Order: sequence, then C-alpha cells, then structure tokens
Amino acid sequence: MRFNKTRNKIFGGIFIFIIVVAFFFTPTGYYLEVPGSAEDTSQFVKVNGKQDKKKGSLLLTTVGIVSGTPFTLLKSLGNNFETIYSQQDLMGDENSQQYFQVQKYYMQSAQNSAIQAAYTKAHKSFTKQYLGVYVMDVMDNSDFKNKLEVGDTITSINNYHFKSSNQFIKYVKKLNKKATVRINFTRNGKKKSATGKLVKLTGTKRHGLGITLTDNTKATGNPPTKIDAGDIGGPSAGLMFTLQVYSQISKQNLKNGRTIAGTGTISPDGTVGPIGGIEKKVYAASAMGATIFFAPNDPVTKEIKKYDPGYVNNYNLAKRAAKKIHTKMKIVPVKNLDDAINYLEKTK
Repeated sequence: MRFNKTRNKIFGGIFIFIIVVAFFFTPTGYYLEVPGSAEDTSQFVKVNGKQDKKKGSLLLTTVGIVSGTPFTLLKSLGNNFETIYSQQDLMGDENSQQYFQVQKYYMQSAQNSAIQAAYTKAHKSFTKQYLGVYVMDVMDNSDFKNKLEVGDTITSINNYHFKSSNQFIKYVKKLNKKATVRINFTRNGKKKSATGKLVKLTGTKRHGLGITLTDNTKATGNPPTKIDAGDIGGPSAGLMFTLQVYSQISKQNLKNGRTIAGTGTISPDGTVGPIGGIEKKVYAASAMGATIFFAPNDPVTKEIKKYDPGYVNNYNLAKRAAKKIHTKMKIVPVKNLDDAINYLEKTK
C-alpha cells in the first residue's frame, strides 16, 4: 500500500510539473506585441567611415514580437502596452521566416529612403541604383512556388533587363499566356535562375508569374553613408535614420546633448508616414530617458474615416500613451522631415 501511495504521489507530482511547464512555456499560436528598445542610431550609421561622437542621442524605437504562452497571454490582459495577435492577424499568409524576411526588406528600403531624404535636404549629391524587383510573396498557383522565395530579387526575365517594376509588369503583360519564361534572380547575394510557365492571376483576366513584387533599389551618397541596422526590421526607423544622416553630412549638431527619440516611415521627398505600435515605442523611449519624441501627424481623411470610423492617428495615440505613463517627454507632431529639423534647431 505504501508503495502505491508513494508511486501515486510521484506520478501526481510529475503531472503537476508538466502542467506548470506547459502553462509557462507552451506556444499557443498567438503573439504578443510589447514595448521593444530605444537604440542610438549613431551606432548603425557611418558617414565617410566615421560614427557620430557628439553628445546626445537620436533614438530609433522598436516593438518586440514574442510568442505567446498561456502565462504571458493571461498576464497581458488589461495591459495597455501589450497587444495579442493571432499569427494570421500579424503575419497574414506568411510564415514567420517569410514575415521577418519582408521586415528586413522594409528596413533596407527605409535606409535607402533616409539617405535620399537627408542628402536632398542637405543639398548633397547621391545616386540611386536599380537592383531589380523584390519578391514579397509567391502565390500558391505560381509555377515558381518552389523556385522563388520571399526576399529574392529578380534581375531579368528572358534576358530582358528592366529599370522599374512597372517596366517588368508591362513586359510580362505582352507575353503569350502559354509562354515559358526564364528568370534570373539573386538570393543572399548569389546569382540563380529558374524556368516556369505563366499562370492566371487571381481576380484578373491576365497571366503572370504569380508573385507580389516591389522595386529593390540602393541609394549611395557623396560622401558615402552606410547604415547597418543588424537584426532590426521594418520601415519605422526611417525618420530617425534620416535625422542622424542629415546631422552628419550637414555637420549640424541637432542633438545638442539631448536624448531625442521618435518613429515614422520616411519617403525620399521627406514625408513622414504612420507606423504601428506607437504606444509601445513611447513607453520604450521614456524608459531610456528621452525628453523629445517625434510622432507622425498623419492626416485623418474622410476616406480613412469611411473605412475605419474609430481611426486615431499616430500623434494622438502617442499623446494618450504618454499621459498613461505620466512621462514628462514632449510629444512632437511631424508631417515631414522639415518639421523635425526645425523643431530641433529652434529648441537648442
């Protein structure tokens, strides 16, 4: 009897242990978006091979994406700075590898736009090199489904080299729908090729490769600027990278010893666009001691209100977040690069 009782206690203990481990560590298929980090852009940017050593910081801000467990999901309930997403809501039809590959492209694109915007503002020359079309998605019915991957860059089709994605699309439109095509592409710096047939594009009467694509370009300035963001992905660091590059190539001390944070996409013409997760970025910036936070002041148009009546723009979301955490950090609205530069110059 004693042996049975002891055995039952052991099995009971093991069972409880398994339940506890599962509660704390088992993935649920859901993800949490949480406050990330605030990183000094000077560590990622080199102009003429040199980093900015002036006092102060221009901080890019990030969100963290973590796999949700029963414990972390339960703990996040009621937390204003943690948001639960299903994999479908967060990544769409992409798997995690494809999702982070696309985020890497967005960062690369943001860096190129930052260089163009900064050099234009500083009246410095730059060149823009067209690399090809970047593969954002490969459709299930595509003949290139297992030949192309998200992140590949197509450089030619049937030895035809194009100068824009529009040129590429027009060329494919003219092909016979029964045509077999050969494409050349690069993957992780290596040249590759593949052959396949055109397929009917869903929702249209046209035939094509069955891919979602965008332009892949590279901007090079004079003096040369190199931006290497490491594992950070997404387009939202565009504004802060632009300010860092501009301050170096124009030799203006925008920081003036201050800790300045912000977020927002950047267009080559200097337009600042909205991003996701701004509340978490306000939290991360405040935790790093920032005194200024630039928030995109994107216009709320009638068209937006029509499709999303409850839409609140980035600037107002940032102000709400700042109020919740009782930070003294100044939330500054910006619509373009000039707004940010003018504010920093006036408040030195």
